[in-house]
Amino acid sequence: MIKILAYVIIILIGFCISPFIIGNTGYIYIAAGEYQIETSLVFGLLGLVLFYCALQLTEWLIIFLLNIVINSRYLPERWRKEAAKKHTLQGALALAEEDWPSAEKAMAKGAAKGELPALNLFAAARAAHHQKNTDSRDKYLAEAAKDPLAKTAVKTSKTRYLIQQGKLTEARAELDALNPTSKSKSPVLKLALDLYQLQDDWQALKILLPAIKKRQIISEKQYAEVEHTTNTALLTAASQHGEQELEKCWHWLSKTERNQPHLISIYARGLCQYDRKKDAIKIINKSLKTDLHPALLADIPKIIDADDEDIRKLLARFEQSHEHDVDYQICLAKLAQQKRDIKVVKNHWYSVCQISPKREYFLALAQAQEQLGENAAALQSYRKAANCSD
Repeated sequence: MIKILAYVIIILIGFCISPFIIGNTGYIYIAAGEYQIETSLVFGLLGLVLFYCALQLTEWLIIFLLNIVINSRYLPERWRKEAAKKHTLQGALALAEEDWPSAEKAMAKGAAKGELPALNLFAAARAAHHQKNTDSRDKYLAEAAKDPLAKTAVKTSKTRYLIQQGKLTEARAELDALNPTSKSKSPVLKLALDLYQLQDDWQALKILLPAIKKRQIISEKQYAEVEHTTNTALLTAASQHGEQELEKCWHWLSKTERNQPHLISIYARGLCQYDRKKDAIKIINKSLKTDLHPALLADIPKIIDADDEDIRKLLARFEQSHEHDVDYQICLAKLAQQKRDIKVVKNHWYSVCQISPKREYFLALAQAQEQLGENAAALQSYRKAANCSD
């Protein structure tokens, strides 16, 4: 446009000054060998302008023809790319509709000349997985793994698919290649959480729990359940593998975890297995001063015997405040049974039945009543037990 504007300006200037030139005509004489050309100055200038315009038009024509030739050469490639975009769109719509066969077919076609072939291959692998076509799925993932940036995503996807298939050993091999640590991405940590639970690998899961909590991989409620299950399983397994393992596991727990009643209960039972009853009673006694947890109340009769008076005295302090606590009353009933104090046993089982009428409680009450010779009352308790739905 600038060139054309310049030409127009030059022509207008020529028109403006041409009357002056015509009034003072000169001539141009050109001789080349036997050829001689003589013309006026005005005609010579006009011929020069026309020659330049013809030269410019020739340049434009040559460039235009070259563009046509070049575009024609690469036209099939452009067509293939446009077709790949179309297949990718069709595949995405099929995925949204969960039309897995169509999605796999379209995404596989779109991967050939697509802008992001790895994305198409992942989508095709997902569609093949939903059709339980594992061979095609693994083939697509292997193709996607050729992209260096997609290798981690390939292993993550394959691990997830293997877990869904129930092939836990193969999934663990893939997960180990990802090397889950506190610095791993959230999807890898989520896979590790699921797989370690399925394989009961509580020790590996325990190491990742802080990172799982920090990243908020699961909700707080779910995390509390996982942490409870993990710590319980670890401490229970350690108590079965020796005193040294029990102590090692116990001190691996945090201070907060070592104050949890259900873990104290497991630890105390483990200590009793290795003839450390005094240590078990000591730690239970310390915990009871802060909270009468059901787990502790359930295990106390299993740990102490008729000669252990300290815990009995401590429990007696809570008689009024825990009068309507079922677990407390059951614990006292079992402790009284150790001393063969059947009358006290009967009173506690009676309180239990009043608070929570269940078949097993009425049966325990009836047995105590029979031992005291209260046959009529025992018969009535048996009837209540038979009528209980629990």
